[in-house]
Amino acid sequence: MSGLLVHPHVPDQDGFILQITPASAGWSYVGFSVLELPPGKVVSRPTDGTEVCLVILTGRVRIHAGDQDFGLLGERESVFDGLPWSVYIPAHSRWTMEAETAAEVAVCASPAEGKLPARIIPPSEVGEEVRGKGTNTRHVRNILPDTGVAESLLVVEVVTPGGNWSSYPPHKHDTNDPPRETYLEETYYHRLKRGSGFALQRVYTDDGLLDETMAVSDRDVVLVPRGYHPVGAPHGFDLFYLNVMAGPVREWRFTMSPDHAFLTW
Repeated sequence: MSGLLVHPHVPDQDGFILQITPASAGWSYVGFSVLELPPGKVVSRPTDGTEVCLVILTGRVRIHAGDQDFGLLGERESVFDGLPWSVYIPAHSRWTMEAETAAEVAVCASPAEGKLPARIIPPSEVGEEVRGKGTNTRHVRNILPDTGVAESLLVVEVVTPGGNWSSYPPHKHDTNDPPRETYLEETYYHRLKRGSGFALQRVYTDDGLLDETMAVSDRDVVLVPRGYHPVGAPHGFDLFYLNVMAGPVREWRFTMSPDHAFLTW
């Protein structure tokens, strides 16, 4: 089995079905976890030396961060149903969450100093765009883009209709040479609209030292430490993924695969 493909497990006592740390991933910046909470469940965590973006994937939860009560947030029944509510929490703070309904929440993290205040990122502040054309069309929801306010964290959702390609043409961001390219580690959290079937993701480098093609199922995570990383959604299976990126420079600058340079992004 690929070391880049991480499957979910049954919820632990706190509700985590996925917990990826820099240590477990073998890199330095990105942490990513997912909570699956029943109504009434409470979970609390310190942020320590990381900033955190809580993305409410589905359901409704009450969130406290530091000394702020952000109240009841969330409205989606499915990740395919519109834009998310999220909460940004700085380093050296603490967040507490109580589920009002059954809920699924992503915990996105990366190193920070704690320079910024906690805040809500409502759907009205999520930039939405259509990227690509034809069978390369996908719908992008920018939760915490590099134009947004954070220290190192980048967070984005993408919905890819069945039969289309995404993160395509293939691109990479594994060399720290700004402004041409920036080094960014990345996770892909996949959800399939039908809850069954599969999508495909390839992670590969020009020298061939890394070349893995993975069939991903609902709730799988793919780690992208380096290389190109295109995604294909088979016909009839709409695909959602949540991307988390972080690196030494908070800019998304990438290089296209030379083989695909004739294609438009």
